[in-house]
Amino acid sequence: MMEQNVSPSGTQNGSGELLAWHFVDEALRDGRPVPADGEKLAHGAAPSLCVSGLHASERILDALKYAPGNTICRVECEDLATRQDDKLVCATRTVLWRVDGEDLLREFARKVALDVADLWDIPPGVRKFLETGNENFRVAARAEARDLSRAYARDDNVPAAAAAEAARAAAARTHAARATGLAAAWAANRARGDAETWARYNAILEALVETARTAEDSDDEWGDFADELEMDMG
Repeated sequence: MMEQNVSPSGTQNGSGELLAWHFVDEALRDGRPVPADGEKLAHGAAPSLCVSGLHASERILDALKYAPGNTICRVECEDLATRQDDKLVCATRTVLWRVDGEDLLREFARKVALDVADLWDIPPGVRKFLETGNENFRVAARAEARDLSRAYARDDNVPAAAAAEAARAAAARTHAARATGLAAAWAANRARGDAETWARYNAILEALVETARTAEDSDDEWGDFADELEMDMG
């Protein structure tokens, strides 16, 4: 992939800051604790892409490729050094907010699998699982999708095989949510095979994250109100 060096002032437009996406686990890759929201994390040395520095991606679906965990962070990057097609490296990174991606990444997997349901003869049970996420249908859906994917592959029907594989991936529970979401997106993207698909799936995932964030903000507001009400009545 093409690398692009960026001036020390930051982004090409001179703003010095860039909004991006970053996934984290319980700790950073180097063992340090994940900073709290609003806390600046400084690398302390010259950043180098894939070698050292603080990495992120401008598109959330690209960030998912490198995700070590299921926590999704919206970050602000400063002192940007190098940008590549699907990632960048900077010297300073700040988490603005975060959401737990465990459930929404599995929902995302089901959505992209449904997006290519028209490309294969999808069994009713598989469709029902993809539409509802009901665990009662998951195991059977995974087995049916797997068997049909293999059958389509033997017949060299690549779009149908990939579409069925997307459903199989979405029904998997042996992998982390981040792996499930990425595998389903890769398979569905291969099945659809047009230039706009990856960007459209990126928009779907961003919308799910925003919905989750809005829901969390609403819960926080209710919690604050409940605390105030309890104090008034105490």
